[in-house]
Amino acid sequence: MELYRLHDPDVQLMLQVREDDAEAFEELMLRYQSRVVTVLEHLVGQRDQAEDLAQDVFLRIYRARKTYVPGAKFSTWLFTITNNVASNARRNRARRKEVRWEGSSGDSTALPAMEQLAVAASGQMPARRLDKKEVQDIVRAAISGLNERQRLAVLLSKFEDMSYEDIATTMELSPQAVKSLLFRARENLRQILEPYLADGTPPGDESNANGSAASDVSAEAE
Repeated sequence: MELYRLHDPDVQLMLQVREDDAEAFEELMLRYQSRVVTVLEHLVGQRDQAEDLAQDVFLRIYRARKTYVPGAKFSTWLFTITNNVASNARRNRARRKEVRWEGSSGDSTALPAMEQLAVAASGQMPARRLDKKEVQDIVRAAISGLNERQRLAVLLSKFEDMSYEDIATTMELSPQAVKSLLFRARENLRQILEPYLADGTPPGDESNANGSAASDVSAEAE
């Protein structure tokens, strides 16, 4: 516990929040709000819902301030809460049978990382030039084809640059399980993106099948 107190400035801010320091809470929101929204958008698929859920995340943090104990990096604790909020939202949406994937034309924050992910996953780029919106939509569709655990692991690794250990803490897995999860996720992304990068065929029924197969494999392995 003392390690995080001394070396994580965000933990120090959260300890000030525990003492009802409003400015410290505002600073944490400024540091993390856009990052939380970006991760949530990839997890739930809708920008407006992600923004609403981000408010819920920070509300939960504020309500939990009096019982906060720095047992991990602040970002690890924060994204554990973020994952729980996203999971609850997906379950509620599934009950209403309104599951869908919508790309957001207004989001450019994560686009460079998404482009890099597409290149890394495929090993090649299409011969024709793609506009940013097209790349964004295709990579979003590819990521949405992953099962829930693979998708979260990729987001935390690629967009939050978390270590295996921090991802493991967030997802309640072992570091080795996270490493295996990311390996399978990269393989599934490569398979989903290859037809598109080869001849321009967008992810469709075949990618959905890959995503379903990935879910089966992941369920067996975990």
